[in-house]
Amino acid sequence: MIQFLQEAAHVVPSKRQLDWYELESYAFIHFGVNTFTNREWGEGTEPESIFNPENLDCDQWVEAIKAAGMKGMVLTAKHHDGFCLWPSKYTEHSVKNSPCKKDVVREAAEACKRGGIKFGFYLSPWDRNASCYGTPEYNDYFCNQLTELLTEYGDIFYVWFDNACGEGLNGRKQVYDFPRYIELIRKYQPNAVIFNDFGPDIRWCGNEAGKPRHSEWAVIPSELCHLSRVQTGPGPMAEEGSLSWIYNTEQELGTMPNILYTKGLTFTPTEINMSIRPGWFYHPEEDDRVKTVEQLTDLYYRSVGHNATLLLNFPVNRDGLIHPTDSANAVDFYKNVQKQLANNLLKGVLPIVSNERGGKYTAKAVTDGEYDTYWATEDSVTSAVIEFEWPAPQKVNRMLLQEYIPLGQRVQSFVVEYNKEGEWLPVKLNEETTTIGYKRLLRFETVTTDKLRINFMESRACLCINNIEAYYAGETPDVFTAKAEELKTYPFTLPQVDEAEAGKCADKDAATTCFVDGNTLLIDLGTEQTVSSFHYLPDQSEYNKGLIAAYEISVGMEANAVNQVVSSGEFSNIKNNPILQSVYFSPVTARYVLLKAVRMVENDGPMGFAELGVQ
Repeated sequence: MIQFLQEAAHVVPSKRQLDWYELESYAFIHFGVNTFTNREWGEGTEPESIFNPENLDCDQWVEAIKAAGMKGMVLTAKHHDGFCLWPSKYTEHSVKNSPCKKDVVREAAEACKRGGIKFGFYLSPWDRNASCYGTPEYNDYFCNQLTELLTEYGDIFYVWFDNACGEGLNGRKQVYDFPRYIELIRKYQPNAVIFNDFGPDIRWCGNEAGKPRHSEWAVIPSELCHLSRVQTGPGPMAEEGSLSWIYNTEQELGTMPNILYTKGLTFTPTEINMSIRPGWFYHPEEDDRVKTVEQLTDLYYRSVGHNATLLLNFPVNRDGLIHPTDSANAVDFYKNVQKQLANNLLKGVLPIVSNERGGKYTAKAVTDGEYDTYWATEDSVTSAVIEFEWPAPQKVNRMLLQEYIPLGQRVQSFVVEYNKEGEWLPVKLNEETTTIGYKRLLRFETVTTDKLRINFMESRACLCINNIEAYYAGETPDVFTAKAEELKTYPFTLPQVDEAEAGKCADKDAATTCFVDGNTLLIDLGTEQTVSSFHYLPDQSEYNKGLIAAYEISVGMEANAVNQVVSSGEFSNIKNNPILQSVYFSPVTARYVLLKAVRMVENDGPMGFAELGVQ
């Protein structure tokens, strides 16, 4: 086990992945025949004549992207409809047969060069127009188009693939030759990063809602990203189970319960991609549904601030321009983030640490503003405390932490605390503090203190921390208690609990708590349901009574035979951060759910549930 954790801690990014991390945010541009048909997915039968943006201005795109603080553009050169935004030699379904006649890919690439941002493209493997789709010949066709884009438009920083695979004109699906595609990209654009569900460089986060995992690891099982480079041997339990089922929607991707069963680990970080509007393509009826500055700011913290990057989509309108509302909100969101993170309260502050390696790896490295200097603990030390002190009390409600990611991702759990009248108390967060990675941005309830510390509780190897910053962002509309009224659940009863008491965990009110004696709770859904998740909001009172530290969840069809275990584990850091706990498992049919508290935070007293949910 120890040897494998050491291997996991030394899985490292490539140079192109490090360069990608440093970009932090970049823009997606969705534009094509769908823009003119008011659809999200075209059928491949749209006439070329429909594509006619009379005021196409790619420089306007670049100006909007740059003003929003983004450092690159990814253009949909071809979507599923097969219409090409460049005059490809291999199809007539392109701009060359439209009224526009312009090579939109070239216009965009040259605008990016003039504007000083990077250029990349999305090329849909699914092509609903190509007659050869669904045959071996299609891979030749696709590689020909890919080669055009890789060799005729200058430096490419990003090639973005999805895995959409519908039927072609012949009713057959295509077997994509991704290894061949990757080989072409490495040949012609060796510095380009490649996005794909299965690697080799960047993977999907698993949703289009801008939501990262509670623990966002870049070090993940090769069973998911089998196109990525495997950097370790098998986990200690690899012969006892299989991860062949794993997909990007898995919430525990990269955590200990999964990696122990892997055949090998890769470094494949995630990207959060989301549109600034509900749709990816432009729809006039969505002009009043553009994400607000507050929503975009929240998205930034949940992407760039969660060991990921942000790919924010701008749907270009029928004139060939980014809509002014989209641009204005994006620019104002960037200004808002800059304002919140303007004054680093820890700049130049010399911290005190419980352990350091010495030499050039001392604690002063975390506040010296240099990326390539870092504080490291001794080899055998995988937990440590770093403390900061100011001459006078400061208001604080933001923190930025960075591991020195060129040496790998290691931290598994940490706690941020402040000193109040001689007592160390955890800050009140709206998220778990598990992983850090390239960058972690924390938002917490404002505290006034002269001392702040981070307790690194668990790491896979010695700590390597290169940057810690703290800020006061002003009073913002962030919410640091779970929104009980938003918790969705099947209707349920608690047959072994007094009805009035049971109602307190189903009233959508975080201020009321249902207390249950013993260490088990039986939940009756009333009828057979397909369930795949369990949600538990702990007691939200000042004292957070009845916290469950470790659990086992079972399901069944009969109340006296609820014995199919679907999940077990621990509610990490629940004592210091008693937020909504969510457990996800493979869908199963059941009427009854049984929660067993395997371990409590405090041994005496009942279990406490502010809210419960089963979905």
